[in-house]
Amino acid sequence: MKFGLFYLPTYLPETRDAHTHYRNIVEQVEFADKIGIDYAWVVEHHFVRHGGLFPANFAFLSYLAARTENIRLGTGATVLPLNDPVRAAEQAATLDHLSEGRFDFGIGRGFMRDEFDAFGIDMKDSRERVEEGIELIKQAWTGEPLHFESKFRPPMTGLTVTPPIFQQPHPPIWNACLMTPESFEWTAEQGYNLLYVAYHVDHPVAVERIQWYRDALPKFDRKVEDHEVCCVYHAHFLEQDDDDRLREIVDGPMAEYAVAGVEATSKPPDPTAYKGYDRREAAQRNFGFNDYFPGRVLMGGPDQVVDRIHEMKEAGITQVSMLVDFGSLEQAEIMRSLEIFARDILPRVRDI
Repeated sequence: MKFGLFYLPTYLPETRDAHTHYRNIVEQVEFADKIGIDYAWVVEHHFVRHGGLFPANFAFLSYLAARTENIRLGTGATVLPLNDPVRAAEQAATLDHLSEGRFDFGIGRGFMRDEFDAFGIDMKDSRERVEEGIELIKQAWTGEPLHFESKFRPPMTGLTVTPPIFQQPHPPIWNACLMTPESFEWTAEQGYNLLYVAYHVDHPVAVERIQWYRDALPKFDRKVEDHEVCCVYHAHFLEQDDDDRLREIVDGPMAEYAVAGVEATSKPPDPTAYKGYDRREAAQRNFGFNDYFPGRVLMGGPDQVVDRIHEMKEAGITQVSMLVDFGSLEQAEIMRSLEIFARDILPRVRDI
């Protein structure tokens, strides 16, 4: 089993300014690098408290590349409809070199209407922009003169995108899926790894959606064991099982996180291109402790957490990506939690 840190933080300037929050996250990732956590993922969002600290995730990941030695660094995800694919290819290749091949490229459609409206992108085109965009990026990474007719940008004729990619033939590609079966199936068809934010739903629903992907892989002559499934969960760890203490620590920050998420999606996405996404917003409005613990999170004492990780393993998850920085949770509490993970949990689950 692999483990990662996933960053979709809540920007709360009345609690801590952006500079302090950035420094806190750097400290967390540096510690994760030392204890053997495998990945650090950074989202892309704009204008909102829900992840809006990272409108420039390539820049932040490049800084992390210089501060770490072993941990892999991923975009979780680059919202391709909001980005020129050629610029994304350039930034990703640069980061791949700076990290000496520790870069993973996560992509996604995005679903926040304000982001699309602000950049002048029609949400109805989001799926097509992803599919075309990633093909353009993969061609750009070859280092060969690029010849590509695009529906959404000027054609590329005979120009070489530099630098070429460091990893060959290219970095691992992950596609972020949420709730539409078509997204899971397309991810399998293309042979990309699955990046799934699983905390939105109860565990049985998450298992069902992961299985959509796993069942689709053989349809396209792909082996399940050759592909990764990364699922994202809020995470916090105690020295021993103590649900009352856990509730006292996390319930306020979790509520803040949920409120920021609802704010960010207050304008529903295009209903034809994003069928069912209105139900996602409604599901987050009442997000109390008994709604998310234990089945939507990775929290508790070591025994509770180890049992939960075994449950995730049985669902086909190959990487648990932990959202440890949420709401106004204090840095000292986050670091204490990570120390418990390193000492009392990771040695018990690393080899399952």
